[in-house]
Amino acid sequence: MTTALTITALPYYPDPLGLFACLRTRPDAVLLDSGRPTATGRYDIISSDPLATLEVSSDGTPHVVSEQLTPPTHLCDDAFALQQWLLDQLALPDVSTELPFLGGLIGYWSYDLGRTSLSIPTHQATAVTLPQARVGLYDWCITLDHVARQAWLIAGPRRTKQVQEWLTQPPKQVGSFKLSNNFQAELSHAQYVSRFNAVQRYIRAGDCYQINLAQRFYADYQGDEWQAYLQLRNATPTPFSGFMAWGDKAVLSLSPERFIQCRNRQVETRPIKGTRPRGATQGEDQALAEELLSSHKDRAENVMIVDLLRNDLGRVCQPGSIRVPQLCRLESYPNVHHLVSVVQGTLADSYTPLALLEAAFPGGSITGAPKIRAMQIIDELEPCQRSVYCGSLGYVDVRGSMDTSIAIRTMVAEAGRLHVWGGGGLVADSQGDEEYTETLDKIRHLIGALE
Repeated sequence: MTTALTITALPYYPDPLGLFACLRTRPDAVLLDSGRPTATGRYDIISSDPLATLEVSSDGTPHVVSEQLTPPTHLCDDAFALQQWLLDQLALPDVSTELPFLGGLIGYWSYDLGRTSLSIPTHQATAVTLPQARVGLYDWCITLDHVARQAWLIAGPRRTKQVQEWLTQPPKQVGSFKLSNNFQAELSHAQYVSRFNAVQRYIRAGDCYQINLAQRFYADYQGDEWQAYLQLRNATPTPFSGFMAWGDKAVLSLSPERFIQCRNRQVETRPIKGTRPRGATQGEDQALAEELLSSHKDRAENVMIVDLLRNDLGRVCQPGSIRVPQLCRLESYPNVHHLVSVVQGTLADSYTPLALLEAAFPGGSITGAPKIRAMQIIDELEPCQRSVYCGSLGYVDVRGSMDTSIAIRTMVAEAGRLHVWGGGGLVADSQGDEEYTETLDKIRHLIGALE
């Protein structure tokens, strides 16, 4: 069965902020934001008013809220199977287009959802009570294409009329935003170094090769989380950003890292490992970039994660299809230089994109290797659960396409408090003080934009 969709041209804007401002107070409004036109960040996607919303509670139990759809009871304890069932309720669109999203799932999948699905128990407190996942089933979207410099409304006839009416309404005025205090670190320098030393003992004992150790920072605030996102985006636009807010909760993500893209069953992941801050002068900046490119430690760290991801993708891709067309290439962002690799494969016919997401989740670049032992050590050493941080934001399209981020450089808002994490991969020759500084370098621009 197919459904009639129309693709209606809209005025093109170089960013999605004005369009989203008209819709952001709609139920479950969501923005997937490419930050600026780049090779990896071509499209912005906006939607709201989903047909159903799935939340996964802290114990891993999924719940669907919908006036139209009632899921079968035998799926009600399997979050990924229930998402696939929701996706299957959308009829295939009757239009042919290369646009990435014509309806499907949009939302986030937290790091803790991966921990739950891998049966890794937690012994740590919960700093925030956001669900382990929050995903909407959307039957329409607005898409901005920054390469073609075009904008489109993609919806059925009734939805098209609805959205056009919403767009004629004056956008809600952006509220003020102010921190009530500066960000505070959950760990002192000494406490971080103590945990770093514990990781080194595990590496020497042969438990693991690499651990991604993070620390959390938090600050109280008053005002509009959308204004906070605008300030963050202005400071550090990135190709895998996103914003969603509901109740007293919001996710503000400025991620530079793709997790998994799947189009026409071709799979790609782009792990980031290796970081240096940007320099104050052109000469200093170039020297830091060259230092990163020549670092044997950072290259080894990146290659370890490439191997892990080759294994994760190999579980659901066609045998012999895994390849690495890019290894440890330098990519530069407003606040840091990174080493970025690319791993590709072809999804086997018997697997769906959601099965691919589940098989590789959470991303190896933010766990360490081997993955399960690394996650156990992370839970032992980090004093609170990670929530959305190191999970993913993205979409799964009804036609079988998917694109998701690694939710680093991500702030979580709840009940008047903002939380942000900074982390990095630790290997045998890492230095504690250097790694501590790297966690600060990665979020310095975000914190500075709000303080």
